[in-house]
Amino acid sequence: MFDGIQRRVVSLWFPRLSSDRVLRTRPTDHPFVLTLKESNANRIHCLNAAAEQQGLYRGMSFSDARAFCPDLISQVARPDLDAQFLAALRRWGLRWCPWVAREGTDGLVLDITGSAHLFGGEQAMLEGMRQRLERAGLSIRLGLGDTRGAAWARAHYGADAALEDLPVEALRLDQSIATGLKRMGLRRIGQLSTMPRAPLARRFGPDLLLRLDQALGDRPEQISPEAEPPHYGIRMTLPDPIGLEDDVMAAANRLLIRLCDKLHAQQAGARMLCLTLRRVDSHAQQVELRLARPMRDPTRILPLFRHGVSQIDAGFGIDQVRLEAVQVESLPAEQITQTGNRDCARQDDLITRIGTRIGLDNVQRFLPADSHIPERAFIIVPATHAQAGGDWISPNPRPLRIFPPEPISATGNRPPDRFRWRRMALRTARATGPERIAPEWWLDDPDWRSGLRDYWRVETVQGRRLWLFHTPQKPGWFVQGEFA
Repeated sequence: MFDGIQRRVVSLWFPRLSSDRVLRTRPTDHPFVLTLKESNANRIHCLNAAAEQQGLYRGMSFSDARAFCPDLISQVARPDLDAQFLAALRRWGLRWCPWVAREGTDGLVLDITGSAHLFGGEQAMLEGMRQRLERAGLSIRLGLGDTRGAAWARAHYGADAALEDLPVEALRLDQSIATGLKRMGLRRIGQLSTMPRAPLARRFGPDLLLRLDQALGDRPEQISPEAEPPHYGIRMTLPDPIGLEDDVMAAANRLLIRLCDKLHAQQAGARMLCLTLRRVDSHAQQVELRLARPMRDPTRILPLFRHGVSQIDAGFGIDQVRLEAVQVESLPAEQITQTGNRDCARQDDLITRIGTRIGLDNVQRFLPADSHIPERAFIIVPATHAQAGGDWISPNPRPLRIFPPEPISATGNRPPDRFRWRRMALRTARATGPERIAPEWWLDDPDWRSGLRDYWRVETVQGRRLWLFHTPQKPGWFVQGEFA
């Protein structure tokens, strides 16, 4: 009870949510199923009414379904898109009442207490929901009750039935508990409510009594509406059209300040911004800006828009400017130090400026890799992902330039006093080593099939500082790198 008002709850169940989502745009009268891989086998995840009439069911092997129904139309299920679709339906439910939440992966629950009279009463409200959802191409089952559990039970097992006459499965129990109750002869909720509670709790655990009390209203069950995600979009409508580049930048600056204030309040930073400029002829142009790092400083972001804004054709004028943070990442507050992080900020701005011209992913950087093999000790990634790498830590120095091994004529297990490399006659002045590196046995690298390598740092009289290695198993000397 809420201040003398009887609580009323509506449960919306979409028994074919996944298939309805797909068939809304591509309807068909033929049997249609969505498949999902489970335990190394494709099984039916959802199906339409025509497929059910052919004897197909959820969880059925897809190969068996094709044998039963040769003209079956199938598609791979997308649970992520189903979740997005259900979230959109939850937002649609807010037109009926402010308390709407998702119920599992295929349902909604609405607390319509005090809202039904706005739509002509409860039955008129339910009929309005049904008609709108059916016009949208969705299969719908509705249930109304004084509790969340009762509404769910009627939506799944009978909208007009009394709660006591519904099967025990209507209490949202695990299948094992429902099977155990049936073996005891308890098939209806009414039978279960008259049984002694202590033996039931000892045998089936506390969840059984909790679900029973929630359905009967003896224990409260809240409906917590989901918080709307923050929207990072700001729009400005201009009283007079503008066309000069400086005027557009001034409008973008005003929007940036407001947007960055919102980002700062959410401890977030923008990674991708979209500036939309609508002309008086209703034609819109966009300037996209991808940032090297999450940012929320308008003084740093604004100059980065200059190149894209300069390419805009204002036509007869721009009367509306909209700025949206399309991609947002977490950016918690950092401790301010005396030195600050000014050099990194300048580097990020430079990467962003270059990326706006050649593509942000084309600006690349070397990062250390977890391998002691010289050729595998680094990876090349976009510079925007460079923070994911670790530090360059090596117990022994590595040359600045590494290239494929180049053989030289030499014998013995120590660096030769004289040798020729790239048509140059060189003489060893100093040699440091060896550093033995063994191949990684879990990788089949043809360049390392010769086995161990003993690396030497060789300084020549001619000034060359080379990285040589010797292969003991198959004697030979090679040059693989050169120090700066």
